[in-house]
Amino acid sequence: MHLPLVYHDDYSPPFPADHRFPMEKFRLLHDHLLATGIACDQALHRPEPCAAEVLALAHAPDYIERYMAGELSREDQRRLGLPWSEAVARRTVRAVGGSLLTTELALKHGLACHLAGGTHHAHYDYPSGFCIFNDLAVVSRYFLEAGRVQRVLIFDCDVHQGDGTARLLADVPDAITVSLHCEKNFPVRKAQSDWDIPLPLGMGDAAYLQVVEDALNYLLPLYQPDLVLYDAGVDVHRDDALGYLQLTDAGVAARDKRVLEHCLNRSIAVMGVIGGGYSKDRQALARRHGILHRVASELWQTRCM
Repeated sequence: MHLPLVYHDDYSPPFPADHRFPMEKFRLLHDHLLATGIACDQALHRPEPCAAEVLALAHAPDYIERYMAGELSREDQRRLGLPWSEAVARRTVRAVGGSLLTTELALKHGLACHLAGGTHHAHYDYPSGFCIFNDLAVVSRYFLEAGRVQRVLIFDCDVHQGDGTARLLADVPDAITVSLHCEKNFPVRKAQSDWDIPLPLGMGDAAYLQVVEDALNYLLPLYQPDLVLYDAGVDVHRDDALGYLQLTDAGVAARDKRVLEHCLNRSIAVMGVIGGGYSKDRQALARRHGILHRVASELWQTRCM
């Protein structure tokens, strides 16, 4: 049985080729995983779009309607940084559906990964930083309110602080927000996560991995979550255009392995989303994102033997 992976062809809609946001990376990641045998197209799980009432667990209904109709204000469009189209809107709600499906699979099998997700800058009634709807907040509220889990811990290793997630879940005591991020990076005005771990500019593999290890060793026993949402952003990489940290491919792989192993060894269901990653070399970026799925697949195969 293959590692449960979630993807849809809607994830890379037509998009300006020179845009700063690498929309094609989702398709390229899919192609890379197929080419390397990590994924089998027939075994991929295809999500449905997230329903408006589920999005409304974390977002204002009128904001959802305005975005879906292409009626955001100029100020909101500027904050978002993405052009609107029906295809991009469809992709947006499909991707939140993908994170919901990935979580379902993680609760069933112990581990699952999405080929998208991690839109942690989206706020209650406005977008920000390429993020429209916050899948991490929607997933947390959905599974907690349904009584499917008792406590969720979001372990966000994107290089940028998960400000939207922190604010959207500030009043949810059983959703623990943890953000390891470069201290001098977007957003300028930080939110207050349950645990913020700001990292200095230029931090490399060894120091970063020690922070990850210490955080997991302390927080997982402290909160004893039954679900971890892992945002495996690769904008921590030394070659990322928006990062300012100095991790190598090996460092990213070691990070992913530590997070997943810590959860699996404690019998905590864990789902992975890819988070941020920005590079003009889109093929290299896709391979970088694929580190999560390779590491997860190796752990999956080991446990299935």
